[in-house]
Amino acid sequence: MLVIGLTGNIAAGKSAVAARLAEFGAPIVDADVLSREAVAQGTLALKAIAARFGAQVLTPDGQLDRAALRAIVFTDPAAREALNAIVHPEVARLRDAAVARHRAEGAPLVVCDIPLLFETGLDAAMDLIVLVDAPVATRRERLIRHRRLAPADADAMIAAQMPAEAKRARAHFILENDGTPEQLQRQVDALWTKLLRAANA
Repeated sequence: MLVIGLTGNIAAGKSAVAARLAEFGAPIVDADVLSREAVAQGTLALKAIAARFGAQVLTPDGQLDRAALRAIVFTDPAAREALNAIVHPEVARLRDAAVARHRAEGAPLVVCDIPLLFETGLDAAMDLIVLVDAPVATRRERLIRHRRLAPADADAMIAAQMPAEAKRARAHFILENDGTPEQLQRQVDALWTKLLRAANA
């Protein structure tokens, strides 16, 4: 079974690509979904987060207050590293279990949707890597227009990620998402054919 890494910087269009691949029947293991599962109420990871950052990062009913935690770690690299040290191992465990389940079910490939694929070194665990990319100006406009971010916040989020140029050099397939949704969809359709061919080789 081929393990495909799907990644892309913020507002590049990775989610749209994952959705299209899912329509073809590709199993999608979504890192964002696993991240939420990892810190669900009652988990060891959530208890560790509360112990490290205090009750201020919990809601009154004991769930993770994502906005409060984000406010702490966004501007504090040491706090962010501490959070990652708690969450990433648990997400990895959940991802490995999901991949193993799809392998046991006989899937020819599985797509691991991981925003920070290169930043976390997980590219080494993938058989093939698909990068969704768009120019910085296009991604900035999407963040401001569609996600209603202030320009300064959009710039900060873009600057916090590894430059796309470094990722492009390490990807096996690059989907250019600087056109219409239909143009992106045609690229995904062609990609699916290539991935199936590689999985059945």
